[in-house]
Amino acid sequence: MNSNANTAGERTSFLPSADAMARRRRRRYLADGAARWMVRAGGGGVVVALALIFVYLFSEVFPLLKGASVDTQASYVAEGSRSAEPAYLALERYGEIGMRYSRDGELVYFHLGDGEVIRRVDLAVPEGIEVTSVGNGEPRARLVTFGLSDGTAIIVRHGFELQFPEAGVRRVVPAPEFPVGADPVLVDDNGAALDTIAVQHSRDDIGVAARTADGRMMFVRFRVSTGSLTGEREVRRQAYELPDAPEPVTHLQLSANLWNLIGADTDGHLVYWDIAKPGQAVVRDRRRVADGDESITALQYLNGTFSIVAGTSTGQLSQWFLVRDETEDAGDNIFFLARARDFEQHPGAITDIQAEYARKGFVVVDDSGHLGVHYGTSARTLLLKKVSDRPLVHVGVSPVNNRIIFEDDAGQLTELDLWNEHPEASLKALWGKVWYEGRSDPEYVWQASSGSDSFEPKYSMVPLTVGTLKAAFFAMLFAMPLAIAGAVYTAYFMSPKLRGMVKPTIEVMEALPTVILGFLAGLWLAPFLENHIPVVFTVLVGLPLAFLLFAWAWAQLPRSVRNRIPGGWEAVILMPIICLLVWGLVELSPIIEIWFFDGSMRQWFTDMGITYDQRNALVVGIAMGFAVIPTIFSIAEDAVFTVPKHLTQGSLALGATPWQTVTRVILLTASPGIFSAVMIGFGRAVGETMIVLMATGNSPVVNFNIFEGMRTLSANIAVELPETAVNSTHFRILFMAGLVLFAMTFIVNTIAEIVRQRLRARYSNL
Repeated sequence: MNSNANTAGERTSFLPSADAMARRRRRRYLADGAARWMVRAGGGGVVVALALIFVYLFSEVFPLLKGASVDTQASYVAEGSRSAEPAYLALERYGEIGMRYSRDGELVYFHLGDGEVIRRVDLAVPEGIEVTSVGNGEPRARLVTFGLSDGTAIIVRHGFELQFPEAGVRRVVPAPEFPVGADPVLVDDNGAALDTIAVQHSRDDIGVAARTADGRMMFVRFRVSTGSLTGEREVRRQAYELPDAPEPVTHLQLSANLWNLIGADTDGHLVYWDIAKPGQAVVRDRRRVADGDESITALQYLNGTFSIVAGTSTGQLSQWFLVRDETEDAGDNIFFLARARDFEQHPGAITDIQAEYARKGFVVVDDSGHLGVHYGTSARTLLLKKVSDRPLVHVGVSPVNNRIIFEDDAGQLTELDLWNEHPEASLKALWGKVWYEGRSDPEYVWQASSGSDSFEPKYSMVPLTVGTLKAAFFAMLFAMPLAIAGAVYTAYFMSPKLRGMVKPTIEVMEALPTVILGFLAGLWLAPFLENHIPVVFTVLVGLPLAFLLFAWAWAQLPRSVRNRIPGGWEAVILMPIICLLVWGLVELSPIIEIWFFDGSMRQWFTDMGITYDQRNALVVGIAMGFAVIPTIFSIAEDAVFTVPKHLTQGSLALGATPWQTVTRVILLTASPGIFSAVMIGFGRAVGETMIVLMATGNSPVVNFNIFEGMRTLSANIAVELPETAVNSTHFRILFMAGLVLFAMTFIVNTIAEIVRQRLRARYSNL
């Protein structure tokens, strides 16, 4: 007995002692606590990372929302002018020299900051002749013309030169030019005074338009050529008399191509002359700008001379440009004036408008001492500020848009530092329809760059957002039925051995680089579908019919034959049938086109008004669908496979068929997981880059035509971000595209999680 007791005692000694059990519990509690805090830290880290991504993107986008601002730098009395009345102000790009024209025919170069005169240029106004009008070209041309009382004009360009007297030292030196000679040139053969005048430079020609004191309209072209041997300059003159305006004209502006002349008359109308053929010039249109006692007090072309801004005596500002007349009896190249947009009203009468050198913006001053900074495309009034207690008469803006100078009626010049980096962007310009120059109606357009200096950037986000949703929609339309149906069949009907081969194979598809799919889609699939368009429709109809026919034929076979195929392997028999059917439909495609579509289904689409692009949403849907299918399939298959067996077995035991069990038990129970799979797949489709980059044609169009391409947010970022200037408006708008993409996926994922939780709560009691 004692030996047995000792033996039992020795055996019980192998059990952990109470102290050891306590130590194990403490270690387990510590491990559980550490794991709990690690999970919390990981989740919190994800939230912090997402917040930081949002903050960074928003920090890059925020400057787009800011308006303009100015700071006063210097103020001094204009010197060196025999006349207190200025005619034109200008600045050079380096911020060292200002140019001031006066109405008595003098050009003064002066230092910015103190107004010290550098050089005076007295124009060759003949004795006894007076200056009767002053006109200017677009700022880039730097041309000013003085109309004289004897029907002649003096044209001057306020040029400058750069000198480098020593290493690292730059000096800006005045260099005025007289492109047609320093002496006055003849405008009116009759010698009448030029009451209103305009000048513009076009390649080798300089155009001058004027209204004479006796009411005639004149247009003169001066062609300047230099002899290759003698080096002498020759000026050839061509003069034309234009049709008179119904009312006297007070302002004139010429387009840069010398095809269009726009004037403002005393009755508050804009008048448009078509002078593309000066000998056959006609007044094409006349539109009212001012009403009642209101009059047009300033008129100025914007950069590129496609659109013009008119200011009135009540402070109204409106932008106008020429729009093609599309009526049947209008003929070709017939244009009319269209009022594109209005800007915030100034408190006083507009006295001067100065256009920016390289953008569609302009600066305005009025007789109440207010300065306004406006932008055409975005219809923004970026700044409207009272900067003087006296009426302002003229304003100039730097070619690099960082400085403004204005003069009041007492000859006081004031310099302002200007911050106006991103006037092109506004909520309306980014998300609304915008009426762009040269187009007949407001549109959604993305066109960020061009080879023209006068290009108007078009930054509508709508085509990119619609393109992103369009690509994701067609990809999900292709991927969802295949992935979900395949997941249900694989998890519930397929044999375990076959499932063990199929599921890993499909999941391996997810590792296939999307650039390979994009390459195949762009170089093989797109041309194949273009040459076999009927296959798209015949396969959609033929495959389901073939499945039904095969199922009916299979059911007619003797049971002994059907039993030779193990349960869950029936899908293998369908593979050769699918391959043969698709091959047969491809071979029939040319015959179908000949029978039903006169040999070309693509041409038939064109005749029906349906555009067909080789790289289109259909190609993207198929290619991106293959990229999304593994994601949806894997998650949905796991959700279906993990449905508790007692639910399916109970359903079958109560007499339900396998199909009834799938539709009424399995799908409901697995619906949270299936929904998550779909949303994750959608997020993958929204963010896909390489496939849409290579297979869409990257056309930023706004439609859901399956046979046309698109441009997505992600592809646009990939294409344009490497080539845009850092911190430019284009650069920041691309970051806004990234922010929109981030917000879209965040919202979709949030909604998906909310719906998934509700589905789980609803069906958790099954």
